[in-house]
Amino acid sequence: MAVRHNIMNISSIDAFCNIRGGFNNGCKDVYFVRAIGLDSDFSENLRRLDKAFYSGAMLCNRVSSMPIPTSANDVSYYNNCFKKCENGGFNVIEVKRTAGTPLSEILASALKKTLEIFSGAKQGISRSMQENFAVKLLYWFDNIVPEFHGRYSGKETVKICADNITKIQEYLFFYMLTLCGFDVLLLQSREDISSDLERYGFSVKFIIGTFSNEAVPEYKPQNTVSKQPECVCEPIVSSTNNVRVRIPQRADRIHSVANFSNNTPVHSTVTREKSMEELAGLASSVVMIAIHNSIGDVIGTGSGIMISEKGYILTNNHVARGGSFYSVRIEDDEEVYHTDEIIKYNPVIDLAVIRIDRRLAPIPIYNGKKPVRGQKVVAIGSPLGLFNSVSDGIISGFRLIDSVEMIQFTAPISHGSSGGAILNMNGEVIGISTAGFDAGQNLNLAVSYEYINAFLMGLKN
Repeated sequence: MAVRHNIMNISSIDAFCNIRGGFNNGCKDVYFVRAIGLDSDFSENLRRLDKAFYSGAMLCNRVSSMPIPTSANDVSYYNNCFKKCENGGFNVIEVKRTAGTPLSEILASALKKTLEIFSGAKQGISRSMQENFAVKLLYWFDNIVPEFHGRYSGKETVKICADNITKIQEYLFFYMLTLCGFDVLLLQSREDISSDLERYGFSVKFIIGTFSNEAVPEYKPQNTVSKQPECVCEPIVSSTNNVRVRIPQRADRIHSVANFSNNTPVHSTVTREKSMEELAGLASSVVMIAIHNSIGDVIGTGSGIMISEKGYILTNNHVARGGSFYSVRIEDDEEVYHTDEIIKYNPVIDLAVIRIDRRLAPIPIYNGKKPVRGQKVVAIGSPLGLFNSVSDGIISGFRLIDSVEMIQFTAPISHGSSGGAILNMNGEVIGISTAGFDAGQNLNLAVSYEYINAFLMGLKN
């Protein structure tokens, strides 16, 4: 099936809801439009849109926020789907929503074109970045596109609406949906896409009113029962009342603990809380990273966490970003290790992995029952270049920042702590220090262990 992007003048939300593209000679008309700003009638127009979506007369969905694949099983599943499709020449792809429909071939072609656009969008797109994006595209497809229940032939009208899409990966996802024959409306109430994205010419806009920080009401389908996860999971409610499902409680595991007398890991089972002195001893597995420009000058410092014996070090993407190479210092080791190897990175969840030529003693990453407010934590990093400083505090909350759920904690950190470890009292990494609020005291944020575990799949020992 071919698609033809229709540039017919659509000037209202009602018009988008009511219009139906034609299907002639194997070619389908689709609409990709952006509604800019808010006016006094916005809530009523949105209510009518949602009512039409509720009715079941159309295949449709409205998305308030983009889901993020945090489960290692999800990442593995969609990575395997992508590689199988790629190895087959992008002729067909089997994911949950394409089963039993012509979408198996349509999505494969749309995925290929979207990845080609992404690869050409900026320099330095690595193989791992392309794979990570493909996983995200397929995960979004299965979680955003409505279930067809065997009634999709390629001729039906499918409408997808999303709130405030500005990031390139998200925007390209919705363009991919139009390549699959779906109509897309982006409600840009706060800001529009960048000029770089608009230059692609994929979508057209119509003006509703002025930009506003007023929240767009969430779409809540009526008479819909949420599918329960197959595992025993526990939800956690963020400050914005979004519910995110946590991964199940871990089974007993064997963790690696450092013996630096010979750099050989000694395995022991973590079953008890450690003393502050024992937790401070884990600083030997947290490194200080200096970021160098092309002429060798140090342009910044940060921290990192050993996550594999093979020399892999986890840090923040904003620490690694912009460096030509890095020098790494390890406690009780006089040698400075230089590297320009970035193994993988993800700017959305602000994580990156670099590698040095040395055998390391990794700290275990937590993979269990959700942390709770008031739980004690310990932070290890190099604030202001003060190598491997240790501080303690508690988890004070959970915050949704740019669709990424963060752990808020009180253990003091400063500039240079980014990329450092946030440990529970068992000595496991539950987060990686990412940001703090300069205007307040001990208001700090960490990327949580779920994102870390998914990001590090295949890299940890």
